[in-house]
Amino acid sequence: MHALTVLPGVANSARLDEVPEPPPEQGALLVRALALGVCGTDREIIAGEYGAAPPGEERLILGHESFGEVEEAPRGSGFKPGDRVVGIVRRPDPVPCPACASGNWDMCRNGRYTERGIKELHGFGAERFRLEPDFAIRVDPALGALGILLEPASIVAKAWDHIERIGRRSPSWLPRKVLVTGTGPIGLLAAMMGMQRRLEVHVLDRHKSGPKSALIADLGAKHHAIPVGELADLAPDIVIECTGSWQVVRDVLGLTAPDGIVCLTSVTAPGHKAEIDIGGLNRKMVLGNEAVFGTVNANRGHYQMAAEALIRADSKWLSRLITRRVPLANWQDALDHRPGDIKSVIDFTL
Repeated sequence: MHALTVLPGVANSARLDEVPEPPPEQGALLVRALALGVCGTDREIIAGEYGAAPPGEERLILGHESFGEVEEAPRGSGFKPGDRVVGIVRRPDPVPCPACASGNWDMCRNGRYTERGIKELHGFGAERFRLEPDFAIRVDPALGALGILLEPASIVAKAWDHIERIGRRSPSWLPRKVLVTGTGPIGLLAAMMGMQRRLEVHVLDRHKSGPKSALIADLGAKHHAIPVGELADLAPDIVIECTGSWQVVRDVLGLTAPDGIVCLTSVTAPGHKAEIDIGGLNRKMVLGNEAVFGTVNANRGHYQMAAEALIRADSKWLSRLITRRVPLANWQDALDHRPGDIKSVIDFTL
């Protein structure tokens, strides 16, 4: 069968390979791939910046945003042939740490976790892959091909879950306004989930027009195409930062109203330095009871929250997040980031 593989640590080593069928020890469910989402993490791995092959192997099968159809499922697994599924990305560490032992592997404390298509486990970028039933999420048939959005939506569901947990430190916390910075899939899904919570949603994006602007408007949110610093009077109760820009990260700190929460969802490259009035920032955050936290990955509960959020969403609006579908043979086209792209997908059915 064909699979998209890479030599981790070696830039531009990705290629379409002929690989063996996945062995049963990788999971009791045999899944036929229908689609594979592409994101910045995949591009970083292909650039040689990140990634690790399974022990004893040189190449890594790429892909962590999966969507497939079960072909084989043992009796008692809870699945049957024909079920549409998404695979959970992370696996708990072998020790395990207290977080992994309790099913919260997204909060692993010792870093010995593994991840499909990223760290020491083959990914979902193959014509067939295997899944353990405990790490498979059934996709509601009503969602159809939009099930490919479940993995990125799980990241956002976790962000919202933790925001609300932090907010409950104060029994009287009643957020009204949220600012989302960035309009990639994570940013737009974060805005969508904010609207589902009946909040006043503001979205920051530098483009004044285009498909992203239309998506923001059709969601019912307010679009801002100005520097973050010009939003000082907005005083959002929640900020969800999704750009990864060090300037935006700097500028959203201290931007919230009292009791506000800033959630950082993007990984920023190191090496950027800027002057910050640490005294002023510390004073505002302490006197305002403000909180800043980072979030990454998701556990099973977050995938389930994401599935519920996607089912509640307008499917026509969701479908506009997928801006390009390309066949496996043209996989390079999906990895190319083009103007106007939101989510590119490798479609195994084409």
